[in-house]
Amino acid sequence: MRDDRSAGRVTLAQVATQAGVSLSTVSKVLNGRPDVAAPTRVKVEALLEEHGYRRSAPGAPEAPLIEIVFHELDSTWSMELIRGVQNIAKETGVSVVLTETGTRHSPGADWVEGVLRRRPLGVVLVFSTLPDDLKKKLWSRAIPFVIIDPAGDPEPDVPSVGSANWAGGLAATRHLTELGHRRIAVITGPEDMMCSLARLDGFRSAMSMAGLDVDPELVRFGDFHVESGRTHAMELLGAPDRPTAIFAGSDLQAMGVMEAARVLGLRIPADLSVVGYDDIPLAQWSSPALTTVDQPLVAMAEEAARMLLRLRKSDQADARIEFGTRLVVRDSTARLTPGPSGGNGPSGD
Repeated sequence: MRDDRSAGRVTLAQVATQAGVSLSTVSKVLNGRPDVAAPTRVKVEALLEEHGYRRSAPGAPEAPLIEIVFHELDSTWSMELIRGVQNIAKETGVSVVLTETGTRHSPGADWVEGVLRRRPLGVVLVFSTLPDDLKKKLWSRAIPFVIIDPAGDPEPDVPSVGSANWAGGLAATRHLTELGHRRIAVITGPEDMMCSLARLDGFRSAMSMAGLDVDPELVRFGDFHVESGRTHAMELLGAPDRPTAIFAGSDLQAMGVMEAARVLGLRIPADLSVVGYDDIPLAQWSSPALTTVDQPLVAMAEEAARMLLRLRKSDQADARIEFGTRLVVRDSTARLTPGPSGGNGPSGD
């Protein structure tokens, strides 16, 4: 055992003596075994941390795994990330295990005990952050981890992969202003996620560049899912002075917007232009095909898996890798031109 805080070294036997437990108990804690009393586990973990313990990386396990952890597995967005990790796993001859736990911010507290028992090659986490106690436990067992962090606000000691959310929001909204739209609504994601705020900031910047004010009534926070897009769009499009365009912070929310337009008898793009975000496979098959911002989810997940494998060989890794985004123009947006009654209405060009 290495003591990173002093020139001396401490052994597992010495930790056992200090904790007043047997050497086998210390070993059980290290290996995530459940048959250790909670107070004993806490005491041993505290001593391991105090001595700066970092377990040497073990040899490849009999069935090497990369674990990918989500707070939910019910969206096409998740499937794209799984596909990216699987691509690298297949190249390197390892398997992928999926875990669903916790909230969108961090995994559940009980998850870490299971991962310590499974001892994967590494863990890809699709969360905004990782609590300090979970980070310390993974580090102490030499289990590397990388966060796929669309939020764009990772802690400096956490390897992460993200994308340019502000630039994506800017590109989506500039596309609409350049088509002549002036009354543009935005349905971004949760208000407590940095990616939602970054896309909203991009929207605001593009509106400012076009000399347009942002109407607070046209700014909505959803949850990136279809139903929230539909709910907010029903309210926005049912108002007397409805927007002529909506930027949705995810393709799933954009699908909800399109459904609301259908229910209200509005044609896309003749009556309403819609831009999504992510460019999931379904976007090109919607009717009409969705204009959207391509967030390279598969490439982000592939890079996260590669970072894990680099961390297996060295403690050094890029703190953050950020992918660019790009606008993909399809059929759900059109130029705004004066309508026959003197008002404004989208045209098909």
